[in-house]
Parts: sequence; structure tokens; C-alpha cells
Amino acid sequence: MARRRGKKSNNAAAPVIAGVVVSILSAGLIGGYFYLRSVAGSAVALDEDSLCPVDGPKSVTAFLLDVTDPIADVTALDLRNEFQALVASVPQGGLIEVYALTDQEGQLERTFSGCNPGDGASVDQWTSNPRLAQSRWESGFEKPLRDVSDRLREGVSGQQSPIMAAVQRINVEAFGIPSHQSVPRTLVIASDMVEHTNAFSMYRNGADYSKFEESDARQRFRSPLSGTMVRILQFQRPEMKFSDEELAEFWDQWVLANNGHLTSFKRMQGVM
Repeated sequence: MARRRGKKSNNAAAPVIAGVVVSILSAGLIGGYFYLRSVAGSAVALDEDSLCPVDGPKSVTAFLLDVTDPIADVTALDLRNEFQALVASVPQGGLIEVYALTDQEGQLERTFSGCNPGDGASVDQWTSNPRLAQSRWESGFEKPLRDVSDRLREGVSGQQSPIMAAVQRINVEAFGIPSHQSVPRTLVIASDMVEHTNAFSMYRNGADYSKFEESDARQRFRSPLSGTMVRILQFQRPEMKFSDEELAEFWDQWVLANNGHLTSFKRMQGVM
């Protein structure tokens, strides 16, 4: 009799156990569904042309490349390595704007504009298409920037070197957009850093900041850089009348006077 009661008790418990198992499986399936849905819902929608998030980039990095004069092969190679390392540091969703300096004040050639969309390894394989993401990253981001990098040694001699006017233009065009003002902003300048315009010329005045402050260029090229990190990659000209240290000091004062922050001043290898 005891055995029968025990067997009956086990049989009675079986539906309960089965019900618990079904409930756990159901909860798991439902939880998995909502997880995948939340992941898919959190995927950032990208603009088809710029590959930027539709609600704006997560950061803005602007490169100013001074190709108003030719540079040596070793300098171009060193600069290209720096350029590629900086590009690699841009986060997914970060905007890159690349400008080539011309000898006309405020007239720049924008050679690239687009966000890092992330490659195939950065997307969720369950909710996204890694192959499509990889293709989009290569065609819209990696290849154009590689082409820009390959052009670094194609310099032509210019009549002026209006670096300040170029920074002013970039500050308005790349950093001044409302959706760009609340994200990290970085300006990278690759140049010999010899300012030469009618308003102020280092060839006439040297790297003397006090003479710059007395010139028309002080107000003419004022560029509020509040919140902007500035990095300078400087390439050396032969027979300069002033040293790299004097150039670094001049540009540190200029960036600081415009409320920016000069984080580094690095001399490239080779001589132009």
C-alpha cells in the first residue's frame, strides 16, 4: 500500500515537473526573443552616404594636410604611417574630415568626409549582416582614406601658406555644426607650420608671436577652438631661419589664445 501511494505520488508530480520545464523553456525563448529584439533595436541606423549615425557622429576628427609644397619620400611615408594610426583610433560612429590646404586663404579641398561604420567584426552576427558591414566599411571608409594617404607626397609649390585661415574654415565647416559641438573634436595639422600670407608671414617676421599680435592677422584669422584638441605633425624645411622649438612655441600660443589645447607637436622624419 505504501509503495502504491508513493508511485501515485510520483505520477502526480510528473505533470507539475513537466509544467515547470515548459515554463522555464518558454521564459528562455521569450527572454531570448526580447534580447535579440533589444539588440536589434539598439543597432545604430546609418546615413547611406556618410555612413554616420543618423542622429549625428560620436566624435569629429579633422585632418588638414599641407600639400602646398612637395615633401620628401621619407617624410611622406612617416606622415602616412601617422595618418593611418590616427584613422585607426577613430571610434565607430566617429566622423573624419580630410582637407588639403591650398595657397588661397580659406579655400580648402575636402578630399574625404565620412564616419567609421565599423567593420564586419564589430556587428552582432545574430541581428546584423557582418559581410555587408565589412563591404560597406571597405568601400566607404577604408579605401577612400587609403587613396588620400597615397596622395600625401603629391605636393605643388604655392604662393602662400595660409594655415590660420584653413583652421578658421575647418572650425566653422567641420566643428561649427550644432550636432558636432557636443562631441569630442580633434584637429590634426600636417604641415611645415610656416604661416605665409599678406597679413602675416614668418618669412618676414620669423616665428615671433609678439609681431603676430601686432599684425592684421590676429583678428582676421581668429578661430575659437574651445573644447578642441589640436595635434601638429610638422615637417622640416632646409635652411630655416627659426627652430622647431620656436615654431612649437608660436603655435602653442596661437592655439591657447583661441581657447584650444595643443596636445602634441611632433616633427616628421626627413627634410623637404
